[in-house]
Amino acid sequence: MNNRIAGFEIDDIIRNALKEDIGTGDITTLSTVGADRTVKGRYLAKEDGIMCGLDIVRRVFELLDPSIIFQALVREGSRIRKGDIIASVSGNAGNVLTGERVGLNLLQHMSGIATQTARAVDAVRGTRARIVDTRKTTPGLRVLEKYAVRAGGGSNHRFNLADGILIKDNHIAAAGGIANAVAAARLNAPHSLKIEVETENFEQIDEALAAGADIIMLDNMTVEDMRKAVERIKGRAMTEASGNMGDKTDKELRAVAETGVDLISIGALTHSVKALDISLKFEY
Repeated sequence: MNNRIAGFEIDDIIRNALKEDIGTGDITTLSTVGADRTVKGRYLAKEDGIMCGLDIVRRVFELLDPSIIFQALVREGSRIRKGDIIASVSGNAGNVLTGERVGLNLLQHMSGIATQTARAVDAVRGTRARIVDTRKTTPGLRVLEKYAVRAGGGSNHRFNLADGILIKDNHIAAAGGIANAVAAARLNAPHSLKIEVETENFEQIDEALAAGADIIMLDNMTVEDMRKAVERIKGRAMTEASGNMGDKTDKELRAVAETGVDLISIGALTHSVKALDISLKFEY
């Protein structure tokens, strides 16, 4: 796992999730399972997808009970098939049961993101376009969700508001135009940050180019207009296609990529992804 998402951030996420789920105690487990009972279990893939989040499940159990043994049987980022056994767990029954749902929730969610990302990446393979995520993430889970995008073969856009300058329509309105917004950004922001400008038409593209934008977002444009925009920009700035890209079929997404854009940003990779179906079954 990338160092950027290691350490206290992950532990904070997991501890908060466990606190939320356990409350004052796992009353079902405490009432029905002997304190000394041990179990062995296997994680089963119930549909095809991309594996992501195994280290997170391991950490859930480490925080609950370091004696629990969790073993991953597939590699992170690997393609899994329905029926595959992807991991095993053994240890104190009560503690495994108490951590089961938090671990599965995170594993299924992250694997769903990685799977959806991989589908988009496959759709544009062979073009110059890279699939990137957005800041449309689940509050508190961004670091895990952006990691899952990378596991699926995608790339990350900004991690947060301090990570880059993206001048959108409301910034433009508040600043008094694209030229004013870019000039102010050049004056006040660190020189190392690239400046991206959201555009909706050719007039705004010309303004952004004249102002010296490093990246131009082509927002909610038709495929034909995106193609014309890329030709108009002629490599003077990077180009990013945006706007309901998650609603497009694989064929439509490839058509966007074939316009020559450098990036395709898809908020749906994280904001409305379907969890991958994975279950934990104990051996009798």
